[in-house]
Amino acid sequence: MIVQACINGARPSDFHPLLPLAIDAMVRDATASVAAGAAELHVHPRGADGKESLAAVDGTVGAIRRVCPGTLIGVSTGVWIEGDREKTREAISHWDVLPDYASVNLSEDDAPGVMQLLRQKGVGVEVGLASVADADRYIGLDDHERVFRVLIELDNEQDLQRACGIADGIIKVLRDSRVNRPILLHGFDDTVWPFVRLARERRYSTRIGLEDGKHLPDGTLANDNAELVTAAVAIFRGHSI
Repeated sequence: MIVQACINGARPSDFHPLLPLAIDAMVRDATASVAAGAAELHVHPRGADGKESLAAVDGTVGAIRRVCPGTLIGVSTGVWIEGDREKTREAISHWDVLPDYASVNLSEDDAPGVMQLLRQKGVGVEVGLASVADADRYIGLDDHERVFRVLIELDNEQDLQRACGIADGIIKVLRDSRVNRPILLHGFDDTVWPFVRLARERRYSTRIGLEDGKHLPDGTLANDNAELVTAAVAIFRGHSI
């Protein structure tokens, strides 16, 4: 069970006053998040224009690793980043400073190919499941156990009861198939804190940060990523928040 800090994601610049988009801001928040108790980091590198970029992975991962040695760093491979299957593959193939793992969404057509490319590069695969259909597709892959972790993320479902139902359905598929990989469960916006608590209850890992939401458990606006991480770590340690 760990708390991963997801410090920016695909959020627009006006989502939060301290959303880290430039490398120096990501370095700052990465350092502060680890100091607050985050065991891992998940970042969405940005180019000079502020847009998400797989070509910016080398510089971003390298800069963060220098200030957070020993902390696992992951990135996204979402198809929306480059907007094209071949551009996505080409960008990944040119990575020299490798992240420890990369998230791959099973809802995307080229997910198996991206997973294979990451393995060839020596990058761990954090396989993202957002539906029961994703889970079924995942277990249908011949090499489905060759992943770093299973990520259950329901960003598009804000109704808590329905979100929990989908999560339960995904978990049932994994259990029925005897998948023996670590699970990270997280929510998004309205479901963030209920899912942090659910992850603790079920002894899964979770994540928190401005990628997933900007409010603390009491509904107030968080000052920054570190304050969100502090609150999640407190819940994982059994403190009431």
